[in-house]
Amino acid sequence: MSQSISKRLEAYTIKCPQEVLIIRAEVAGDEDEIAIFKGFSSSLMRPTAFDPDVPVLPDTATILRVDRAKSPFNPKIPDYIQKGLSWSQMESLLAKVGV
Repeated sequence: MSQSISKRLEAYTIKCPQEVLIIRAEVAGDEDEIAIFKGFSSSLMRPTAFDPDVPVLPDTATILRVDRAKSPFNPKIPDYIQKGLSWSQMESLLAKVGV
């Protein structure tokens, strides 16, 4: 069985700790924005479960875009590496780092 989308994105940020991923996704019919950094995910728009086994980004979510930013991330003045990547573009980056 393949890894979940959430686990793959978290693994990417472990392999690329200088990056923060900002994911815009549709989750259960609502838009959400999720930050992923050093293997941890957190919703920027709704409560995040305390249990790390509860995925912030479920596999049923539709990823609308992915932004790559330099860490440390400052939401007031973000330093973007790339903005507006599609899921297929992000999958290529995941494959490059082996996740």
